[in-house]
Amino acid sequence: MSTPIPQWPGELVRLGDREVFVRTASSPREDADPALFVHGLAGSSANWTDLMGLLSDEIVGEAVDLPGFGHSPPPPDHDYSVDAHTIIVARLIEKRGRGPVHLFGNSLGGAIATRLAGTRPDLVRSLTLISPALPDLRPRYGPARILAATVPGVGPWAVRRLAALPAEQRVQGTLEMCFADPTGLHPDRVMELVEDVRRRDGLTHNAEALIASSRGIVTAYMRRSLWRYAARVIAPTLVIYGRHDRLVDPRMAARAGRVFKRSRVVVLPDVGHVAQMERPETVAREFRAMLEDAGAGMPRRVTEL
Repeated sequence: MSTPIPQWPGELVRLGDREVFVRTASSPREDADPALFVHGLAGSSANWTDLMGLLSDEIVGEAVDLPGFGHSPPPPDHDYSVDAHTIIVARLIEKRGRGPVHLFGNSLGGAIATRLAGTRPDLVRSLTLISPALPDLRPRYGPARILAATVPGVGPWAVRRLAALPAEQRVQGTLEMCFADPTGLHPDRVMELVEDVRRRDGLTHNAEALIASSRGIVTAYMRRSLWRYAARVIAPTLVIYGRHDRLVDPRMAARAGRVFKRSRVVVLPDVGHVAQMERPETVAREFRAMLEDAGAGMPRRVTEL
C-alpha cells in the first residue's frame, strides 16, 4: 500500500453571517474546470482528498466542510436542514465566481447536490452523486439508526454513549458501516480519522450538528421532494452506488436511471457507502466516462460493473 497524498490545504471563507472551511486542490492546467465536493453526514472535506488528487489534472477542485462539520463553525441560526446546506453551497459557488462547477456529493452531500442542481442549473456544469441520500422508505439498518438519532432524548443519549468509546473503536465502527472492506483503507487515512474524532470531541456543537443534520435528512425523506428536484436536473449526471452499501440501497440505481434525464448510473461490486474513499480510481474513471457520454448526447444507461 503506497503512502497516500496529504490532505489538501484549506481556509475559512465568509459567506454572509457564517463561515465555512474550504480545501483546494490546485491544478497544473490554467484552463481546468472548477469543481466542488460536498461530504456526507458526519464526514468532512477530507473525505475527497484522493479523488481530488486523481482529477487535479482536469479540474480545480474545492471541498467544503458543511456548517458544523469538519473545521466549519456551526451556523448561527442552528439550521442544519438540507435546504439550509444547499443555500450555503450555492453561496460558496457564487462567492468564488467560478461557476458553473462540476458538483460532487456523497450521501447527505448527494441530497444537497441534487437539490442545488434541480433549482440552480446555472451553477452546475455536471453532477456526480455517490450513494446519494434520496428518499427510500424501505426498511434498512443504516437509515433506521439515523431515524433513531432524531428522536428527542434518544439522539443526545446515543451521542453521549458513543462519545464514551475510544476514538479508535468509533472509527472502526464507522469503517465497518461505510466500507465493504474496512481493512482496505490505508493506516495513515485511518489515523487521520481517529485524530479528527478526537478533535471534534472537544467541540461543543459536535452533537448538535450530527443530530440536527440527521433530522434534516429525515425531513427531506418525508417530503419526498428530492426526487422531484432530481427530475429537474438538466446537467449530465453520474450516479454511483455500492453493491455492499449498508446505508443507501443500491437497488435505487434503477429509479435513478429513470429519473435523472441525462444519466450514467453505475453499481460497483465490493464497494460500500463511500466509493470516493474506497475506490477513488474507479470514481475518477467513471467521471471521465460520464463527460464522454455527455459529449456524445448522454444516452441513459444503468451499468453493474
